Amino acid sequence: MTRAAEPVRVFADGALHGEIQQFYAWQVRLLDHGEAEAWADTFTEDGVFEEVTKGEALRGRRAIAASARARADAVAAEGVRRRHWFGMLDVRPQSDGTLHATFYALVMATPKGGGLSVYVSAEARDVLVPFDGTWLVRHRAVHHDAG
Repeated sequence: MTRAAEPVRVFADGALHGEIQQFYAWQVRLLDHGEAEAWADTFTEDGVFEEVTKGEALRGRRAIAASARARADAVAAEGVRRRHWFGMLDVRPQSDGTLHATFYALVMATPKGGGLSVYVSAEARDVLVPFDGTWLVRHRAVHHDAG
């Protein structure tokens, strides 16, 4: 009996995987604390943020920052605290020096004095590029589970 050849898998080593987890922990806290412009600065100047189920992609850091600012202001006005949780991170180095990262995301909402609810669950796929000792997102595609 012949075994089928297993697919080649090139995963990030433990150190790189940990570095990318730390990048995401830092990045998502910026968003959760309403630091929309700083969060947008974690994207390349020509970065793309695409919520696939919502249609039109945001192109460029300025557009990403403006959208994030509007969303952060709306959430603050509602008196809701949003938290993002990223897990099941899969990081794969590419031959051009970029990384392809895929993760699950939960966005939770807690109104003042209220209970926690899951606002959205999704899978995200990023292309990360090295920049000045850290990483920047060149392209993020978010696929909502309900979409």
